[in-house]
Amino acid sequence: MARYATLDVGSNSVLIYIAEKDDAGNFKTLEDRAAITKLGEDLKETGVLKPEAMDRTIEALREFKALMDKYNIDDYAAIGTMALREAKNAKEFLERVEKEVGLKIEVIPGEEEAKLSHLAVVLGLGIKDEDVVIFDIGGGSTEFIFSKGPQIQNKFSLNIGALVLTNKFLKFDPVKREEHDELFKYLKEEFAKVEFPEKIDKAIGMGGNVTSITAVKFKMEKYDPNKVQGAVVTKEEVKNQIELYLSKTVEERKSIVGLQPKRAETILAGATILYAILDRLGMDSFVVSDRGIRHGLMFARFSQK
Repeated sequence: MARYATLDVGSNSVLIYIAEKDDAGNFKTLEDRAAITKLGEDLKETGVLKPEAMDRTIEALREFKALMDKYNIDDYAAIGTMALREAKNAKEFLERVEKEVGLKIEVIPGEEEAKLSHLAVVLGLGIKDEDVVIFDIGGGSTEFIFSKGPQIQNKFSLNIGALVLTNKFLKFDPVKREEHDELFKYLKEEFAKVEFPEKIDKAIGMGGNVTSITAVKFKMEKYDPNKVQGAVVTKEEVKNQIELYLSKTVEERKSIVGLQPKRAETILAGATILYAILDRLGMDSFVVSDRGIRHGLMFARFSQK
């Protein structure tokens, strides 16, 4: 049976999915991992990737390449998103990865990123004839996809991400209430500029911020993707978690059950973006998709091989 790997190099994290395809064309998960490297740290302010951020990301990719070699994969696809679309020195980083790790990363446009996210959700949650909004809260941007069942009606990306907004608004530790109020005000103003459909049957959230919030809700000592996939999280739960993160320093947040320590710094901004989205949509809850771009990429690139 053939084995494939897909990698997603994002602004806040790098993810790898390794799967084995059987004769019937079904993919069986062998590995599904993430490493938080903050590649897009301070990118909005400087316009470039920091040397230490590149080093962290290359180290994670080196570990993932060793994992690919261990499984003796037949082929792979690696994609880069917002940070690599925007950084002036992205070419330097891509050349370093190819030379030092032996991986070629393809930087994809936001439109393709949205299509892969949508594909992952449709396949993973079995979306039928419903008016759906899918949002993917990343480190550097948030993608929105509106669809009628499996048909995409509209999609767009906003430069609103957990890492970017942490750097911009949340300077103190613990975060001051007025800082957070300023962040929420900014989000309300930005989302008010965006036209959303009047009829939405279901909201679906994806990405590391959303799955982390779900893991905290369930107090997961060990992350369980099957429990996260399809879970329903209420707006009230998100509000309660915002208060929890506001009450603690970054170091204190690291001991919260279910929260990956490396996400402790940015989770407050991620939860606030999520709350602002639900507020703008007028929805009291959303469904969680544990499947992401890497899963959509696996199907898109290797289902016909």
